[in-house]
Amino acid sequence: MASIRAIKKDIDYLLHEVISNSYLTIWFHPERRDDVVRVMEEAVALRNDLIARAGNPVEKNNPRLVRRHYGQIRRELLAGADALFRKISELCK
Repeated sequence: MASIRAIKKDIDYLLHEVISNSYLTIWFHPERRDDVVRVMEEAVALRNDLIARAGNPVEKNNPRLVRRHYGQIRRELLAGADALFRKISELCK
């Protein structure tokens, strides 16, 4: 099982990439600034939620539930980051 530290680093890395791409989108499409800022706010909210949940597993004494908890966090991270990248791509068209 991956460490909590590694999961938190993955969360920070992926959502930092979303925010970086958002800044580039604002740079090249300044007319869509408000829409891009909303995507950035969603990324920050997702990051804060996932980091909080990663630090507080549901039941620490049951390893099976803890593994399932962190697996769910990883799935939500990938799905959320993918959705945010898609929103940014749509704004660039």
